[in-house]
Amino acid sequence: MRLDDERMSDNVEKRSGGGMRTLGIGGGIGGIIVIVLALFLKQDPQQISQALQQVQGPAQEGQSEQLTSANASAIEAFSSKVLASTEDVWQQQFEQLNLKYEKPKMILFTGGTTSGCGMAESAMGPFYCPADDKVYLDVTFFTELEERFGVKGDFAKAYVIAHEVGHHVQNLLGISRKVQAMRSRLSEKEYNKLSVKLELQADFLAGLWANHADKMRKILEPGDIESGLNAASAVGDDKLQQAGTGRIVPDAFTHGTSEQRMFWFKKGYETGDLSQGDTGLGLK
Repeated sequence: MRLDDERMSDNVEKRSGGGMRTLGIGGGIGGIIVIVLALFLKQDPQQISQALQQVQGPAQEGQSEQLTSANASAIEAFSSKVLASTEDVWQQQFEQLNLKYEKPKMILFTGGTTSGCGMAESAMGPFYCPADDKVYLDVTFFTELEERFGVKGDFAKAYVIAHEVGHHVQNLLGISRKVQAMRSRLSEKEYNKLSVKLELQADFLAGLWANHADKMRKILEPGDIESGLNAASAVGDDKLQQAGTGRIVPDAFTHGTSEQRMFWFKKGYETGDLSQGDTGLGLK
């Protein structure tokens, strides 16, 4: 990706020195590592999360400061530039809908931190919290992405951030609230199907971002889209279940298969058309 000359976002906070504790499984790419652990132990991911909370003490907040070019590591600066790119794209898209885009904040943390959705820990991976409109990310997750899932390349990292920002877009459009409102009326199996649709739409929105970001600033290089597709494939429910238990249980899917995730990311990138991203939840 060509981001060297791009601006950093003003909406990134850097937290360091936090304690360790676990957040309950949420939407987005977040939760992947705990899900993998649960698959190997053949237990429910939420039970794993709760068990970790019991054995770990409460998280303690460390230092917090706005991320700048002076205090950012290379990967932190990269993450901030990706967020800035999503700001530009979604501001433009919302203007076309006659809506105002409210930019999310991104929290880069180490160890653990607090969020509007509870306690967050590195092992949960990146996630979006609709309660405070923030994306939470420990950049060491990118190392996990490379070492555990074999996914490399800058664009794979950008896809992760763009996917979580996609959940913010869904929140602003009221889609997330509509899904959450149905949770108490549905069985776990039925709700899982809605969760898959929500995640696939976030993949579509990540692809749409890539389309328009490249039109705006020519940031993509050969192989970038393939890197994004590899990332989407690596976190497919079928692939994670197969690796964890040796069998695939579609009723337990919450994010979609590798094929589905690649399809919707690619559709977003190829069309660049927000109206094409209805995975069964609508776009309003």
